[in-house]
Amino acid sequence: MSASNADRAAAEAAFHRLRGSHPEPLALRLASSLAAPATPAELRAMAAVLLRKLLSPTASPDSSAAAPPPLWPLLSPDGQVALKAHLLAALQSDPPKPIAKKVCDAISELATLLLPENTWAELLPFLFRAASTPEAPNLQESALLIFARLADYIAESLLDHLMTIHNLLASALAHPTSPDVRIAALSAAVNLVQCLPTNADRDKMQDLLPAMMRALTDCLNSSQEASAQEALELLVELAGAEPRFLRRQIADVAGAMLQIAEAAQLEDGTRHLAVEFVITLAEARERAPGMMRRLPQFVGRLFQVLMQMLLDVEDDPAWHTAETEDEDAGEGNNYGVAQECLDRLAIAIGGNAVVPIASELLPQYLSAPEWQKHHAALITLAQIAEGCAKVMLKNLEQVVSMILNGFQHPHPRVRWAAINAIGQLSTDLGPDLQVQYHQKVLPALANAMDDFQNPRVQAHAASAILNFSENCTPEILTPYLDGIVSKLLVLLQNGKQMVQEGALTALASVADSSQDHFKKYYDAVMPYLKAILMNATDKSNRMLRAKSMECISLVGMAVGKDKFRDDAKQVMEVLMALQGTPMETDDPITSYMLQAWARLCKCLGQDFLPYMHVVMPPLLQSAQLKPDVTITSAESDDEIESDDDSIETITLGDKRIGIRTSVLEEKATACNMLCCYADELKEGFFPWIDQVAPTLVPLLKFYFHEEVRRAAVAAMPELLRSAKLAVEKGQAPGRDESYVKQLSDFIIPALVEALHKEPETEMCSSMLDSLNECMQLSGCLLDENQVRAISDEIKNVIIASATRKRDRSERTKAEDFDADEGELLKEENEQEEEVFDQVGECLGTLIKTFKASFLPFFDELSVYVTPMLGKDKTAEERRIAICIFDDIAEQCRESALKYYDTYVPFLLEASNDDNSDVRQAAVYGLGVCAEFGGLTFRPLVGEALSKLNNVIRHPEAQHADNIMAYDNAVSALGKICQFHRDGIDAAQVIPAWLGCLPIKDDKIEAKVVHDQLCSMVERYLLFSVSMAVTVEYFLHFI
Repeated sequence: MSASNADRAAAEAAFHRLRGSHPEPLALRLASSLAAPATPAELRAMAAVLLRKLLSPTASPDSSAAAPPPLWPLLSPDGQVALKAHLLAALQSDPPKPIAKKVCDAISELATLLLPENTWAELLPFLFRAASTPEAPNLQESALLIFARLADYIAESLLDHLMTIHNLLASALAHPTSPDVRIAALSAAVNLVQCLPTNADRDKMQDLLPAMMRALTDCLNSSQEASAQEALELLVELAGAEPRFLRRQIADVAGAMLQIAEAAQLEDGTRHLAVEFVITLAEARERAPGMMRRLPQFVGRLFQVLMQMLLDVEDDPAWHTAETEDEDAGEGNNYGVAQECLDRLAIAIGGNAVVPIASELLPQYLSAPEWQKHHAALITLAQIAEGCAKVMLKNLEQVVSMILNGFQHPHPRVRWAAINAIGQLSTDLGPDLQVQYHQKVLPALANAMDDFQNPRVQAHAASAILNFSENCTPEILTPYLDGIVSKLLVLLQNGKQMVQEGALTALASVADSSQDHFKKYYDAVMPYLKAILMNATDKSNRMLRAKSMECISLVGMAVGKDKFRDDAKQVMEVLMALQGTPMETDDPITSYMLQAWARLCKCLGQDFLPYMHVVMPPLLQSAQLKPDVTITSAESDDEIESDDDSIETITLGDKRIGIRTSVLEEKATACNMLCCYADELKEGFFPWIDQVAPTLVPLLKFYFHEEVRRAAVAAMPELLRSAKLAVEKGQAPGRDESYVKQLSDFIIPALVEALHKEPETEMCSSMLDSLNECMQLSGCLLDENQVRAISDEIKNVIIASATRKRDRSERTKAEDFDADEGELLKEENEQEEEVFDQVGECLGTLIKTFKASFLPFFDELSVYVTPMLGKDKTAEERRIAICIFDDIAEQCRESALKYYDTYVPFLLEASNDDNSDVRQAAVYGLGVCAEFGGLTFRPLVGEALSKLNNVIRHPEAQHADNIMAYDNAVSALGKICQFHRDGIDAAQVIPAWLGCLPIKDDKIEAKVVHDQLCSMVERYLLFSVSMAVTVEYFLHFI
């Protein structure tokens, strides 16, 4: 290609003109040149690339121009036949490999268009012949590569020929001379296995696995590690997508991979891929639950390999200088991989499998003379803590002792690792660690801050104070504040920026955790913080200045606006000046300032309103940032390269996507801050709603970053509340209820649509919660179509949740399913309960808002709600379903009587449920039915009394766990006395009810009961003198 931009631009323009005016001659000329030996190789390669782009059914993803029409339909029938023939002839001409691969790309691109329409009949026979010709290895390799790329399109058409393709692949995997053919066959086999529709079909390919593994080992034995790494990457893909395919031979396969991982003479990249294979198998929970836990010997070997990899660390002098950019100094390639994989392994297989192995290896490392082994042991503890938290908590004393011993080690890197472990465990094992060991941990961290010979150790100790205090109550922290704050102030004056930054972060966290108790230190601390804010103006001090903002704002929130007010004015003047200063895109001050402003708003409340005109423009600008995304073909030679660590690259299908995460993080921060302002300022936020709503509503479907979606979801009810309050309080000039309706019409349908497309279960719960709040605020402003859309989406949510639970239930039938997997499954199902809980809340709001007019919608939903009452459902599901009916009965009254035959038997049965929450909901419902059920409920009074009596007279009825059910049962009994006196033995039942009074724990029901009592007295329902005396006694008591 020409080095001249002008020449390239002119050539591209000419090419696009030809594409538009003469598509067929252009395509055929490009295709015919592929097999022309006289054409220079560089031009043939470029022709193949251009032809693939012409045949692609979609525009180039990085093109901003309108996509031209697809080229293939523009060709004449003869032209189409000729083009296909040219492409296949080009492969048969034995071109150099780089050209052959690009021709394969072009053939695959065209085949994806034609195979679904069955309009390239000659392709598959050609590929079968070519893939069966070991004497022409280049052609065989090309055919197998095309098979691999087209597996998704041809898998079903090959079902009747599986044994033929099986034999073809078996032969190619054992090619006597060409490792490239063996790797191409492995690629075809891996892709085909993934695309076959059933386990039975995949089982027919099972006996290829030894040959697939031999393709890998042959490469290693012949020192062809580049080919071996290709093979490993393919096998890792298989392990993630179809782990059960490996199950029958898992011992052999995992053993071979661990041999590779253990082979120190191999390249690091080869060993890392072998480790990745085993870790991927361990993580494949949904497809092969518990499989790797059945192989503890392999888990032990892998754990040992990873700990040995952690020894790849040297005592680099740059580490001791404590310059931020050298924080990884001395760490080799293996070190970072081992860290990440220990974390993933522990999370994947859990503490019951990992902790016994760690308990055996860690003491060996800690008793060794080499400092690297002590360092590795402490890093290991930190990395496995998240996945092993439950088991480690049972051995907390031993774990803490192990780590605190590291604080005394003579080598600073070991002391750093010990501090790191305490910091990590403070997060993963908190608050138990803080409650039980604060008296040991905090003094140890305070002493570590005195290590002036090793500023990196000091800085890390300050950071660990942050981790520890985040899970700490003021009561635990306060006795240590004098020592900690004084030491942090000393570090704040240290010459090393890393130490100062650590001290600022720790001070911020300590203030946040100790709240009012920090007032004592305010006058000593704030001058230092303001000095840094005002003086750290060099570019090298940007992060220091940013952290000073964070610290000042958190200290201000802790001590309150009365103490902070005067300093707040000075600080905000500095921030306003900074706000008007141009900043570089990577300046951390931007994000920190957004958060600092929001904290200042929380601290000052309505007093912050005068600053909103300064804060909002840049905040909106950050919230409106477009994601910085680069898309290329996964098969393309064009890599997405950047020295910027904030570029994250992922491969989706045939596309490689690069995303600048720093942009997304700034956007997420800004969206969170907008939500914060709306929440804090309420009606004061009204002037900004018309700009904020159009910014945030589209972000409900922003799938690049979950935190952006979460912030947008949380903001929806806050915007509605702000608008509603402003209108109600007369602070919205020229606006009335129609404005609230307009905003509601903008927000609620968007929330419903986003909920329909939301892929994350936890986010679904948040969206339902937000929708519920929005419905409560909108009330009767919702129209019938909106209620219909909401009801339909609630139905979809229930169906999707049931499907996920059914899929999980299938996992329990897996051969290797075990108790650990059952525990993880239980946690996932608890998320579904949260979804259903929010469904119940939404239905409750609709019922309370629209009462009987909602019943036609409820009738459609009841088929999904009623099954939740079944004994096969969880207690929480039964409770929520009962609560939904309770709302129907209470809000719809006479209109709800038609449901009594269906639901009241469930209430009666659930009144004596083992779960106290279910009992509470059921007896509450009986009370509602007694109040509003009239003659429909009358025949059930006797059974209801019996059930309520069981609840009230139970020996542990007034135990803390049962008291709410007891109070609601007493309330229900009172309603039967009040509304069904003629149907009971009043002389026996009413005194029994009076004997239960007063109730005190359920405040709402207590008021109801005592109102009942007063009403019954006023209506002379209690007529005996003895009862009147009893009533007088209780009224006096109350």
